[in-house]
Amino acid sequence: MRSCCSNEDGMTAEMIANLPASGAPAGPLDVVVLGGGGHVGLPLSLAFAKAGLRVGIVDIAEATMVQIGRGEMPFLEAGADQLLGELLPTGRIELSTSAEMLRRTRQVVVVVGTPIDEFLNPSMTVFERTVEQIFPHLQPGTLVVLRSTVYPGTSEYMASALEARSCNVDVAFCPERIAEGHALEELSSLPQIVGSDNSAAGDRAEKLFRSLTSDIIRVSTKEAELAKLFTNAWRYIKFAAANQFFAIAHSAGVDYDRVQHAIRTDYPRAKDLPSPGLAAGPCLLKDTMQLAAFTSDHFQLGQSAMQVNEGLPAYMVEAMERRYGSLRGRTIGLLGMAFKAESDDIRSSLSYKLRKLLMWSGARVLCTDPYVADPRLVPLDQAIAEAEILVVGVPHRVYRDAKLGDRELVDIWGALGGIRL
Repeated sequence: MRSCCSNEDGMTAEMIANLPASGAPAGPLDVVVLGGGGHVGLPLSLAFAKAGLRVGIVDIAEATMVQIGRGEMPFLEAGADQLLGELLPTGRIELSTSAEMLRRTRQVVVVVGTPIDEFLNPSMTVFERTVEQIFPHLQPGTLVVLRSTVYPGTSEYMASALEARSCNVDVAFCPERIAEGHALEELSSLPQIVGSDNSAAGDRAEKLFRSLTSDIIRVSTKEAELAKLFTNAWRYIKFAAANQFFAIAHSAGVDYDRVQHAIRTDYPRAKDLPSPGLAAGPCLLKDTMQLAAFTSDHFQLGQSAMQVNEGLPAYMVEAMERRYGSLRGRTIGLLGMAFKAESDDIRSSLSYKLRKLLMWSGARVLCTDPYVADPRLVPLDQAIAEAEILVVGVPHRVYRDAKLGDRELVDIWGALGGIRL
């Protein structure tokens, strides 16, 4: 095969030999997922392969690719371990650490999101690098689908940047909307948004995602980009409202559990009010700040939500100091370090911020989590045995059955029956 911008040869024998073998010959691939070893790309790759497509997975994380090649999921995802084990022997999944695999397909899904920098502004250099990485390997007429959350206008930028390099491709934006841990279920049960600025790209992207679901919503690329950002910002704002309500009630000496019960009980218009808690994760803050950078009025509502949610750990420490006195020299057990329950993902987890603030207050902090691999963590039994105060960072289900003894339990989530603060 010849690329639209390069005459270099395809994958070398050395590259193939250094990767886990899937048992499949090096023939054409129905789709290649760039960044396919992560929380978004790997479940999508498995879903495509389950639907019968021949899928190439490209990821520069060599250790992760070796792990996947052994049939081991690199993170928790319901049903994925079994599905990966079933698919590898079929030859419908191939793995590579090189973008040269893109030469073997005319459908590429790019799972590269827009990070935010130290000023909470979007950093677009990742897409500049992505263009340079992929354009020498794209075949004429390739469909390029952006999948991760992007700053509004990124799809147009990718299309023009590739066109400037004489790459004749179609570009679409089809945002992922799955919840980690439920990806395989939601990829087929949720509508897929297809954002495109011309009918050809939209039709091709729709056909690709109809292999997962028949429920497709067609919009423009910028409409799809904003739909994804608005979705995450809306969730983030709802969490901030709950956390602000809690802080107001707590500061007034009012039992928030009773207030929340009064609001929610048999009142459908308030059923979606979440419980307070450490609202975090790899998308909510990042996407809200991207909207703040995109709009000329700086999205005051989103910025206020950021201050509330990111400020909750400090509020918790201050409230604990008011309740227990100085924390200096006291041992505190922090239960749960992932960013949400039943997850091993620590990206943007506020439990780590809480840990740091507790340590700055002079406390000895013992952190534990049944899912997170971190050498600084201790077993749950040790945290319970040595701590004077236990704090629920993330309400994993395993903590509900733990014998916590007579330890003071700070449970802002209201999940384990301890005091809110």
